[in-house]
Amino acid sequence: MDTDIVLVSACLAGVPCRYDGRARPDAAIVADVAAGRAIPACAEQLGGLSTPRAAAEIVGGDGYDVLDGTAKILTVDGEDVTAPFVEGAQIVADLAAEHGVSSAVLQARSPSCGCGVIYDGSHTGELAEGDGVVAALLKRRGLKITAVRGSSESR
Repeated sequence: MDTDIVLVSACLAGVPCRYDGRARPDAAIVADVAAGRAIPACAEQLGGLSTPRAAAEIVGGDGYDVLDGTAKILTVDGEDVTAPFVEGAQIVADLAAEHGVSSAVLQARSPSCGCGVIYDGSHTGELAEGDGVVAALLKRRGLKITAVRGSSESR
C-alpha cells in the first residue's frame, strides 16, 4: 500500500480559496486530506493575495516563462500580480520538500496549478498548452503532477 503524502490544491480539498472565493472540491481529495494522506496548499493565498481576488492569467508564455522572468501574470484589470504568484509557488515547493512529497494533484487550467493546459492570457476563456507557475516549479523539482478539475461549475 502506498503511504506517500500528496500535495493538493487547497480548492480541490474544499477550501474556498479560488479567485472567486469558492472551492472546487473533489470528493477523493477531500477524503485524502481528512485521512492525512494529502496536504492542501493555495499558492495564491500563500503569496499574499486576498480571496476573493480579480481573475488572473499568464501573459506571454506559461509558468516556466514566469519563473524565468519572461512572462507576467496579469489580472483581468491589468494589475501585475506576478510577484505574489511566484512567492506562493516557492512557498508551496518548499512545503512539498519539507514533507518529502513526490507528487501533487493540482487544479486544472489555473495560472498557478494548471498542468498541461492553462488559460491563454486573453481573459476570454480560451485555453493554451502550458503549465501554471506552481506546476512548473514542482516539475522542475522533480515532482509528478496530475491535474484535476473539481466539482464546481465555475472556472
